Amino acid sequence: MIELAYLTAGVLFIVGLKGLTSPRTARRGNRLAALGMLVAIIVVVVDMIGLDAKLAWGVAIAGIIVGGGIGAFLAIRVQMTDMPQLVAAFNGFGGGSSMLVAAAAVVASNAFIPTETAVTTALSLIIGAITLTGSFIAFGKLQGIVPSKQMFLPGGTATNGIIAAAAVVAAGYGIFADSPIGFWVATALALVLGITAVLPIGGADMPVVISLLNSFSGIAAAMAGFVINNQALIVGGALVGAAGLILTLEMAVAMNRSIPSILFSQFGGGATAEDIGTKPVNRATADDAAIALAYAEKVMIVPGYGLAVAQAQHAVKDLANALEERGIEVTYAIHPVAGRMPGHMNVLLAEADVSYDLLLDLEQANPKFSQTDVVLLVGANDVVNPSAKTDPDSPIYGMPILNVDDAKTTIVVKRSLSPGFAGIDNPLFYEDTTLMFFADAKQALEDALSAVEAL
Repeated sequence: MIELAYLTAGVLFIVGLKGLTSPRTARRGNRLAALGMLVAIIVVVVDMIGLDAKLAWGVAIAGIIVGGGIGAFLAIRVQMTDMPQLVAAFNGFGGGSSMLVAAAAVVASNAFIPTETAVTTALSLIIGAITLTGSFIAFGKLQGIVPSKQMFLPGGTATNGIIAAAAVVAAGYGIFADSPIGFWVATALALVLGITAVLPIGGADMPVVISLLNSFSGIAAAMAGFVINNQALIVGGALVGAAGLILTLEMAVAMNRSIPSILFSQFGGGATAEDIGTKPVNRATADDAAIALAYAEKVMIVPGYGLAVAQAQHAVKDLANALEERGIEVTYAIHPVAGRMPGHMNVLLAEADVSYDLLLDLEQANPKFSQTDVVLLVGANDVVNPSAKTDPDSPIYGMPILNVDDAKTTIVVKRSLSPGFAGIDNPLFYEDTTLMFFADAKQALEDALSAVEAL
């Protein structure tokens, strides 16, 4: 019965993950996966402590209540704009829990573990520790506790390489010498490596980093499953690890960059601060934006991180509703790496009840820009920079972008002409067909809505 219950939990994980591939089945998939996790937890308790251990059952039930209560509280209270931070924290807790499972196995056996199990124990400790500290550094960057800029350490990647090599050597000593000290040193070095590896990565690369750390948390869980011989943990961890790695690779392709270049090299450059923002632009007011939008036939909205910062998702939906009431076709173009986590813009717009059918991905949106009267660009920069197509010397050359420069008119809502993460100027801002509406995104959209309603 226990083996059958483990199989049931694994099937629920797989079916739940499949459900997440479509917005129409995502909620059901999420519920099925949650049910699978509950089954797995109950079966683990029955399998490991039996049915008669009243004290152990009390501890297990208390853990379920406390953990479930915290999860429910976060699900209800956390704002959609803070979802990237929450995902980063979840990754960290997942890695940390796997690390603790492996650490408990070392303590219980005093490191006298069969070699094959000792290897997975070391992997769970090291990967879990890197995920724990790395995820919370990512959390700090997203929350503003840690500066989001790149923070290069003395020695750069060589320092991280030395730390990683030392962790492997210490783990090897723990495995072959049956030494708990080796495992603890490896874990301590991995905790440091998580910090030193993520600190040099800029805030705009956080979507890829969060996805990669999510994959790491799954791999650490799968390794912990081998340590305690738990099938549900192995299956669940493998699913998370594989899905996270596939998403990471897809996002890297969307940026036309490799994973090593994101993790180990500086990104950006080009124009100096003195060069950026020195050319004349066409400034627009709320009335100018309203006139362009109200008399268009097709409008496409391109959200970026500025939309999240200003928490302007409801304002953009209200403006879109007003335009649709005038018979204007409104759609949304979503770049794969817009925002600070995979699907960040989709989540924000979903909170504002924007229909998923109106969200176009890169391949769907680009052919439509040439037939679009007005593009309303809210807080995006590098993902719409034409230099990616026209300037071979640009650091973002070859990166797939949204071709908003093909539209008849582009309205850019932005606080200033400051560059994006790539640190380069955006020629789009100086085009004759571009109107620069300098303001906070939420205030700008509310003012434009008022102006549209007054026409």
